[in-house]
Amino acid sequence: MEELNIDIEAENKEIVRRYRKLVTLARPTFKKGDAEMVRKAFKFALEAHSGTRRKSGEPYIYHPIAVAQIAVEEIGSGPTSIIAALLHDVVEDTDWELKDIEREFGAKVAQIIDGLTKISGAFTPGSSQQAENFRKMLLTLTDDVRVILIKLADRLHNMRTLESMQRNSQLKIASETIYLYAPLAHRLGLYAIKTELEDLYLKYTEPAVYKEISDKIKQTKAARTKFIKDFIAPIDNELNKQNFKVTIKGRPKSIHSIWNKMRKQGIPFEQVYDLFAIRIIIDTAYEHEKADCWKVYSIVTDYYMPSPERLRDWVSTPKSNGYESLHTTVMSKAGQWVEVQIRTQRMDDIAEKGYAAHWKYKDAQTGNHSPATRESGIEQWIGKVREMIEQNDSNAIDFVNDFRSNLFNDEVFVFTPKGDLKVLPAGSCVLDLAFDIHSQVGARCIGAKINQRLVPINSKLSNGDQVEILTSTKQRPSADWLKFVVSSKAISKIKEVLREHTRSQISEGRDIVERKLKQFKITLSDEIQNQLKSFFSQKTPQDLFLKIAQGTIDPKELKRFKEARDEGFPRPVPAGAAASSAAPLLDGKSIERELRRTQGTDFLVIGRGDSKIEYALATCCNPIAGDTIFGYVTSTGSIKIHRTSCPNAPEMMAQHGYRILKAQWASQQDSSYSVGLKVMGTDRIGLVSDVTKVISQQLKVNMESIALKTTDGVFDGEIVLSVQDTDHLNELIHLLSKVEGVVNVSRFDV
Repeated sequence: MEELNIDIEAENKEIVRRYRKLVTLARPTFKKGDAEMVRKAFKFALEAHSGTRRKSGEPYIYHPIAVAQIAVEEIGSGPTSIIAALLHDVVEDTDWELKDIEREFGAKVAQIIDGLTKISGAFTPGSSQQAENFRKMLLTLTDDVRVILIKLADRLHNMRTLESMQRNSQLKIASETIYLYAPLAHRLGLYAIKTELEDLYLKYTEPAVYKEISDKIKQTKAARTKFIKDFIAPIDNELNKQNFKVTIKGRPKSIHSIWNKMRKQGIPFEQVYDLFAIRIIIDTAYEHEKADCWKVYSIVTDYYMPSPERLRDWVSTPKSNGYESLHTTVMSKAGQWVEVQIRTQRMDDIAEKGYAAHWKYKDAQTGNHSPATRESGIEQWIGKVREMIEQNDSNAIDFVNDFRSNLFNDEVFVFTPKGDLKVLPAGSCVLDLAFDIHSQVGARCIGAKINQRLVPINSKLSNGDQVEILTSTKQRPSADWLKFVVSSKAISKIKEVLREHTRSQISEGRDIVERKLKQFKITLSDEIQNQLKSFFSQKTPQDLFLKIAQGTIDPKELKRFKEARDEGFPRPVPAGAAASSAAPLLDGKSIERELRRTQGTDFLVIGRGDSKIEYALATCCNPIAGDTIFGYVTSTGSIKIHRTSCPNAPEMMAQHGYRILKAQWASQQDSSYSVGLKVMGTDRIGLVSDVTKVISQQLKVNMESIALKTTDGVFDGEIVLSVQDTDHLNELIHLLSKVEGVVNVSRFDV
């Protein structure tokens, strides 16, 4: 690291300036004594982090101050959260301990900081330190949600300052963010934070794509501003005439959401028409909110024709994270669809600051029409999470996956026979509803009546369905159920029953083996268990017991083991030797050390014939030369090369960061790679001939397969071909786009 030229006096002034700004923002939330405790926490953190610097070279104290400011300004947190945010890295990064925090700042602050402190110590091979840390943090959610809110503020600041990190670290941190933190922010109603986290993820994983979309948004800003002004004018005039107090904003869609639409629909930026949304925010009393939202909707649709399929009423039925708004899509005079969001000031605060704003209004409102009179969706969700946590004894990776399945909040609304409303994740089936009602109802479910029609347990639910669950005491859960349930409660309950059944079968299998060996006068010791495991080629003795109980391995085969043992094979294996003799699970760091030792670099070079480490290109994303890539060490020790944009990349990097290996393409190589191109356009005579000429004659590219279909004059085709690298591919896409009739050419994974 190069030596920094530091002006200590200027830095100290900047630290004081940032702290004073924090206090100014937080002062409205202070009660008696809060200012003194915040000042004490600041001085404590300043001393603890004294002399420490971030990767950027800045004093470390900038970071906790920034996290505290995000907590106040963007989440709406109070003094306890500010104190915890200022101290959040003290226990993890310095010599101070939790007991010191508790002594100085009390048990509540210490509890929050404990939830924010990563687990230290050794981890068993194959386990995931990241997943264990996620689990520790998530377990605090039902006790004190402030742990998660501060962690989101911490993650947001880390993402904002990610440019100073190495590329490998950028990818891991960004992948953790999109895998867990962005969905978590969404689930808690923190839409602004969720959107920024998603955009920053794209900025560091797909920098060229991010820059291209960002530049195009800037280039179209003037035209977009004029369009919004013309669109708003008649609505604004009418609302003023009818004495509505409103604020109307035109906001561009996020870069990540535009990229998602381009990728899913296979269209260029120019064909994404809903690049922005109009938001109408009404200043009105709580008891008039619903009526006023619909009145404003009526005014909007007087001027612009709405699309009936695009009306979303989250005012009558709020989302489970507390989000309330009326969304419609209308046709503008210029022939362009525009999304209009109608909400009140209270609804907008909750949409922007989520959980914290929900509690602000819940505490402030009283009376029969108040939000405080009904349990909010967020509280109901946290109740479900509490139940899931209490019943979940799976490993850390399964726990995080189960929890994550609870974060996505597209929902389906159904009714019980008595008319009770049930809210479930979109895609839920009869079995999800059965487990939501009660775990025993789920375990015994044999089907249902949906709107008086008999259906099987895997039937999908639709909004407005009335569902009666049918049960039988003879029913038992099976592993197949996991293929169609989507709710975390159903998944965790089914897994729990299956684990219990597996434990019972293992015990039964062990008893069978013990009885059979007793006939041969052999005692089932640890040494014999290891010999059995090796003889039957099983990973663990438990796997052997399970297969014997299930009948996969016939107990009579144990006689063959006895005969082989009498002849001296297999050799006796001492108890515990299996664990020590087994090859340790390779991870990215150990391979990088080997690469440094053998070739002088810490990254795997792809496409060079002299590599001593074997690898294979992943079939899930089919990288080609020029793609940004990384290596992933599988559980068997083999190495797979993936694109950083691979759909599986966020989960691999977030859950198994220790298995990630740096990789890059060789500068010179003769290899070719399979890639798929989706071609769309208007049909004409000779089109196929022109397309194949560009591929085979002009660029001399070998086609592996081609499939074209035409419907009502529009063609849609998929071509799989071999290319040398991304430059070769981009040239091909460019030339195909020039063919008359071709409207769009995009890459897809083969």
